[in-house]
Order: sequence, then C-alpha cells, then structure tokens
Amino acid sequence: MTQNTVNIGVVGLGNIAKQHINNIVNNRVEGANLVAICSRSPSSLSAELGVSHYTDYKSMIDASCIDAIIIATPTLTHFEVAKYALQKRLHVMLEKPMGLSSYEGEQLLAYQNVGTQFALMLNQRTDPTFLRMKQIVDSGLLGDIQRTHWTMTNWFRPEIYFQVSDWRATWKGEGGGLLVNQAIHNIDVFQWICGLPSEICAFCEFGKHHDIEVEDQVSAFFRYQNGATGGFIGSTGEAPGFNRFEIVGDKGALLFDDGQLSVIINSQSSVEFNQQTNDMFGIPLSETSVIRIEESVNQHAAVMNNFVQAILQGESLIAPAADGLASLDMANAMLLSTWTNQSVTLPLNRQVYQNRLNEKIKGSALRAKSTRQAKIDMSASYR
Repeated sequence: MTQNTVNIGVVGLGNIAKQHINNIVNNRVEGANLVAICSRSPSSLSAELGVSHYTDYKSMIDASCIDAIIIATPTLTHFEVAKYALQKRLHVMLEKPMGLSSYEGEQLLAYQNVGTQFALMLNQRTDPTFLRMKQIVDSGLLGDIQRTHWTMTNWFRPEIYFQVSDWRATWKGEGGGLLVNQAIHNIDVFQWICGLPSEICAFCEFGKHHDIEVEDQVSAFFRYQNGATGGFIGSTGEAPGFNRFEIVGDKGALLFDDGQLSVIINSQSSVEFNQQTNDMFGIPLSETSVIRIEESVNQHAAVMNNFVQAILQGESLIAPAADGLASLDMANAMLLSTWTNQSVTLPLNRQVYQNRLNEKIKGSALRAKSTRQAKIDMSASYR
C-alpha cells in the first residue's frame, strides 16, 4: 500500500457489490484502488475493469494483492469470509448484517487485530436527516425521552425478489427476513439515536405476505431503562407503505414523516406544566418548525470514503463492526420474543437466541432459484 492508496478487493458480484465497485471505479471513493474481484463463476467484469478475477476468496486474499476487502456475499458466508480476512490482517468492510445473529457477530469480533479497520456498511448513519435528528436528541433539546415509535412499512418486496435468490428469506441463508435484511438499517438508526431498550415484546409474522419461512411483518414494543416506551412496526408486504419516526421528550418532539423533518418545542416542560398549571384542560404551548435538509448524499460512497480514510489517516469509523451487534440484538430479541411468547430483556442472552436459531436452521434449506428474469433498478431499493 502506498501512502495515499488502499488496494481493494471485492468478494461477491451481486447488486450491492456492483454498486460499491461503481463508486470506486468512478472516483467517488478517494484513495481507493480496485485491484481484484471474486465470484464463484467467471465474469467479464474483470476484463472491463482491468482487474484480477478470482473464483475463491482465499486465493484472492492469499495473493497479497489487496490491503482491504469488501465482503458483499450472502449472509450465511459473512462469518467465514470475514474471519479469514481478519486472520490475514486485512482491513474489512462487511455488508450488513454482521452475521446470522449477534452471537455470530460477537464471535467474529474476536478475530480483529489491533490496527486493523473492521467496518460495517450501515450507510443510513450518513443520511443528513438522521444525523440532524441525532444531533437534536444528543443536545438535550427534547428533554428526557418519553416515547419513541417508528412505522417502517415501505420496504415492500414482491415475490420475485425472493424467487431469484437461493439464500434470501431462509433461516439457513440469512438468519431471518425483514428484521435482518431491510429493516436492520432502521433498527440501527433507531438505537443509534434513541439508545437500546431494556425490554422488548414482539409479534412477528412468518411468511404472511410471501412464500417464505421467515418474518415479513413485525410489531414490537419497547421499554427503556428510564421508563420511556417505544414501538417498531415493519413490513415487506404492505403497500402503500409508510416511513414515520417519532421521538417525544418532555420538552418537545421530533417527527420524521415521508421525508420531512419537523421539530416541536414546548414553551414549558410537560412534566413541569403538568404539576404547576391550574387549567383543568391545559396543555403547554408549542412551536413547530420544519427543518429542510437540502443536502443529498451518496451514502454507500460516504461510508467507503470514511473506511479508506480510517485506514490511511486513522479517521474514526462511522460504523465500526462492533456497532452492528446492537441492531442485531434488537432484531434477535424480537424473534426470540415471538418464539417464546414472552418479553425479552436486554442485554440479550446471545447463546439462548443462537440455540433457538440453530433449531430453525436445522429445518431450513436454500431454495431452488427461479428462472424468471428480474428487472433491477437498485435506486428503487433504498428507502
């Protein structure tokens, strides 16, 4: 590696891998140099890009031609590929989720060496709106959080999305469905801004809208350590879907709805007003303003730029791999709550969840891929 360049290899040539490759070769990632790609089948892409092609990830890593690796393979292979790369002291950018479970993710972290950057593609942390929401919550402007809620049901996926893949939406291949694939982004942002709940009670529906064995609809309820409550509703089978995120404090509230962010500030804390007013039907006066976010961000490129600069300059990672455990803990807790018909306390007993997941995996199998041709527009996949 030269002082200003990181030689990168990409494992996997699916939709998201091609997006990462496109960002690198079109100079959207400063200091990144694509030198190798890896897929099980030969690809003409290597000749088009002028890079080496490997059919085995170990061969690519062992060739000592790369400093860092982007792993964009099916979830069931995340652990083995990342483990080998970390053992070889490569810097690793791993696509979400970190693994089939937080237990698996925790085991993987043990292979990270000092000085090695290990990042997760939690790209929605770079969304300007969510960044602003986090700044407001962290500033204390809303006061003590009393309630949170996110309705995220515009992750609609038609049947063909699952049919053209042999691993998606299977316990064996993905470790779940909606919670660990699409909504893992929202759950990560949720806990990143509002913190982890202390207790989760959830109702997951399995194959309600699709011919799949995993969850495609979820309703969950949270309790936080300070007594605040919250909720999450998600679906890949609801149309039209909604994206509404509420954070309510005693001094005000944030509302993200259909892409618009509003901040509501009370003239007096609701707790204080409640105790002090003589008005039987009184309510604190409040003022609402709309925060207009004009900035547009290539989220994946932003995370990759940060990863490369972490390697070259020691910049702090936006999403270190260890951060991926929290969202997986929440997702796993929602599934465990459904399976046991009980609320689940956090910190999650990851071994208990893993044991239940292993039972599901034993009865699961990868599906035969459909021969139908899917029309692919990756820009339509982001919410």
